[in-house]
Amino acid sequence: MGGQVSIVTGASRGIGRAVAVELGRDGGSVVVNYAGREEEARETAKLIEAAGGRAIIEQADVRVASEADRLVESALAAFGRVDVVVNNAGITRDGLLMRMKDEDWNAVLDTNLKGAFHMIRASARQMMKQRYGRIINISSVVGLIGNAGQANYAAAKSGLIGLTKSAARELASRNITVNAVAPGYIMTDMTSALPESVLEKIQTQIPLGRVGVPAQVAHAVKFLASDLADYITGQVLNVDGGMVM
Repeated sequence: MGGQVSIVTGASRGIGRAVAVELGRDGGSVVVNYAGREEEARETAKLIEAAGGRAIIEQADVRVASEADRLVESALAAFGRVDVVVNNAGITRDGLLMRMKDEDWNAVLDTNLKGAFHMIRASARQMMKQRYGRIINISSVVGLIGNAGQANYAAAKSGLIGLTKSAARELASRNITVNAVAPGYIMTDMTSALPESVLEKIQTQIPLGRVGVPAQVAHAVKFLASDLADYITGQVLNVDGGMVM
């Protein structure tokens, strides 16, 4: 893994931070993308450097095509190539379908799905020149089974799986693999505020009997980014304790 150059979107905290640190460990170079949390992005960069990697932070809104292009250009300017892109940036705007506002639908689809499309298109140009690349999209088990109150999120994450498979077919001849990781219930600062009773109920739905942590998702991403996975493309790897079988 040492020497790879990675871009991780939404890397200021949670799963994105864990992925960025893991990819930067022992010599990796990482572009830490953030939308609005600069101080947290700087902390991610410090963690990468402490783990033996190099890092820069770069603010960009991947919903905007030109911003995604600029993010890739920043990686090239800093490190000379782009080997790995992890499309992790995502938001939620939960609500029942019949009450969901158009702006809540659009915000989630734009960030979670269109943002990944922009990043794949922008980075694939460079990867095709290199004849090498690893693109990993962070989907969700919700994209596989749905979830009440998350029609927008489920649609975006399901669409991300379709995008993964299509991109994998288009880019395979240039030695570029495209895969997805679908986390289950992962404990982050966004989910840790749930009441204990809710957490206990969730754990009963997980065969392994416990919730996951961001590092477990990061390990799956690191595997797919490595040469150990060079014959794997167009796949969805669930990291969910057995929630979806």
